[in-house]
Amino acid sequence: MAVSAAAARLKPLFDRVLVQRVDAIKKIGSVYIPDSAMAKISEGHVVATGPGGRNQAGDTMPLTVKPGDKVLLPEYGGDKIELDKVEYIMYREAELLGVLSE
Repeated sequence: MAVSAAAARLKPLFDRVLVQRVDAIKKIGSVYIPDSAMAKISEGHVVATGPGGRNQAGDTMPLTVKPGDKVLLPEYGGDKIELDKVEYIMYREAELLGVLSE
């Protein structure tokens, strides 16, 4: 997963997480899969994270995810952002469904 220079410069605020969705497999062996047959991919790689949310006392609560983590994404939600012609999605950490181990 290559991160564009613009994405590397973007620092999310608070508990927000910048995610790049994993590309769908378009070919298995010598068989091409049409776009209409592909399911929406619900996995992504964390590109950047904010410092964390704040609790009632005003202390920063660190995030669970870190750049490079592979995460499970919700079907809906997030804000789409395009940087250097690459699409990213900004989520709040609480919207992410889980961290996938390799």
